Amino acid sequence: VSGEVSYNGYKLEEFVPQKTSAYISQDDLHIPELTVRETLDFSARCQGLGNRQELMMEVSRREKEAGIVPDPDIDAYMKQILGLDICAGTIVGDALQRGISGGQKKRVTTGEIIVGPIKTLFMDEITNGLDSSTAFQIVSCLQQLVHITDATLLVALLQPSPETFELFDDIILMAEGKILYHGPRDAVVEFFESCGFRCPQRKEIVDFLQEASEIQLQLFFFSPDVFSEKFRASPLRKRIEEDLSEPYDKSQCHKNALSFNFYSVSRWEIFRACMSREVLLMRRNKYLYIFKFTQVVIIAIVTMTSFLKSGMDIDALHANYYLGAIFYALLILVLDEFSELAVTVSRLSSFYKQKTLGFYPPWAFAIPCIILKIPVSFFQSLVWTSLTYYVIGYSPQVWRFFRQFLMYFTMQVSSASLFRFLASVCQTMDSSIAAATLIIFTKQIVCGFIIPQSSMPSWLRWVFWVSPATYATIGLSGNELHAPRWQRVRVMTSLSLINLTIIFSN
Repeated sequence: VSGEVSYNGYKLEEFVPQKTSAYISQDDLHIPELTVRETLDFSARCQGLGNRQELMMEVSRREKEAGIVPDPDIDAYMKQILGLDICAGTIVGDALQRGISGGQKKRVTTGEIIVGPIKTLFMDEITNGLDSSTAFQIVSCLQQLVHITDATLLVALLQPSPETFELFDDIILMAEGKILYHGPRDAVVEFFESCGFRCPQRKEIVDFLQEASEIQLQLFFFSPDVFSEKFRASPLRKRIEEDLSEPYDKSQCHKNALSFNFYSVSRWEIFRACMSREVLLMRRNKYLYIFKFTQVVIIAIVTMTSFLKSGMDIDALHANYYLGAIFYALLILVLDEFSELAVTVSRLSSFYKQKTLGFYPPWAFAIPCIILKIPVSFFQSLVWTSLTYYVIGYSPQVWRFFRQFLMYFTMQVSSASLFRFLASVCQTMDSSIAAATLIIFTKQIVCGFIIPQSSMPSWLRWVFWVSPATYATIGLSGNELHAPRWQRVRVMTSLSLINLTIIFSN
C-alpha cells in the first residue's frame, strides 16, 4: 500500500495529529491519590480550550454584561454525561487504596481525554474485565458524548453484549487481518445473507457475527479472503470508494477542527497546573512527611545521646568519633529520601501517558517535585542540626553551625534528586531499589571515611572524586577540624581523621 495520509485535507506534517486525535488504552493509568474531579480538572487545565478559547472568552464576557452566573452543573456536564458526578469526590485508588470501581475508572480514563478539545478518539478494549451491565453503561455514555459533542469514536471490542452492539451506528468486522464488513449496523445482516449466511430467528445478531467470523466454524468453509472479496464487490464498499475517490476540499472544513500546537496552553499555565497538582499530592500524602520528620527526630535523639560531648575530648582519638557522627548523619539523611523511589515509580505510568498526549513537557512534571521538596529537606536538615550540633559538641561558632546545616541540606536535596532519577531510569520498584542500594553502598564506602583515599586501588580512586558523599564528608570534616580548638592537637596517627592530608589540603 502506498500513498499519502491526510486528515480533513491536511497532510500529517501540516498539523499535530497527537492533539487532533487520541488513543485511549485499555489500561487505566491514573494517580491514585487524586479524586475523580481533581483528575478531570487537571486534564482540562492542561488541554485548555484549544481553538474554542476565543469563543468561550466571548461567552464569559457576555455573561458578565448580562449579570448571568454560570450554573456549576452545566460547567461539569462532562462528569454527568459519563455518570461520574456521583463519585466526583472519591479518590481514584489502586490496589493499596480503596477508590472508585473498575467501570468508573474506565469512564475517568475516557473523561480525561474528552474534557479537552480532541474530538477523534480511538479506544482499545475499554470494557475488558467489566460485566455486561457496566460495559453497556460506559458505551451508552460514549454514545451520548458522540451525539452531543459531534465527536468521532472508533472502539475495538471483543464479544460485546447485544445491548452494547445496538448502541453503535457503524461497525467494522475483522477476521485474520481482513475486513469482512464495514458499514451501517442495520445493513450487516443483509450483507451476510447475500453471502449465504442467514441469522437464525432466535439468535442475537452480535452472536451470529461472532460465529460467522470464527475460523473454526463458518470460515473453515468460507475463508476471510472470500468474505473480503464479497465486501469489495458490495454496494457499501463501492459507496465508500466513491467518497474516497474525490480529494477532500479544505474549504468544507474549518481550520479550528485541527490542532497545530503540541501543547494547548502556555508554558506558564502548564507549570501552574503541575505545581498545583504537586501541592495537592503533598497535602494528600502528609502522613508520609509526618512519619519522615518523626523518624528524623527519633534518630537524631539517639545519635546525640550516643555521641555526647561530655565523653569526647579534643584529641586525635575522639576526632574519629566526631567524624563518625558526621558520617552517620550523612547516611541517615540520605536514606531518609529513599521514599522518593516509591513515590516516583507510582506516578511514572501516568506521567508517560500524559506526556504522550501532550498534557505537559517533562520539565513541568520534574520542576514542581524539586521545588516543593526543598522546604521539606530544609526543615528536616535544620531539625537534625539543631538537635545534634551542640549536644554532640561540635565547634561552638555559630557560622560553623549554619555551614554544617547547609551541607546536610544540599546533600539531602541531591539524594532526593538521585532517587527520582533512578526511579525514572529503572521504572520498576525492584530494579530501582537494587540500583539505589548499590549506589548508596558504593558512595558511602568510597567517600573517605571507611577507606581513606590513599588506601584505595589506583583504578578505583576516580570513584572517590565522583561520589557526592566525598565532597560532603570533606566539607563537613573541614568545617569541624579547621576550628581553632583543633589547632592545639599536635599528635595524630595516620589512621585518625580519615586521611587529614586530603581535608587540610582542600
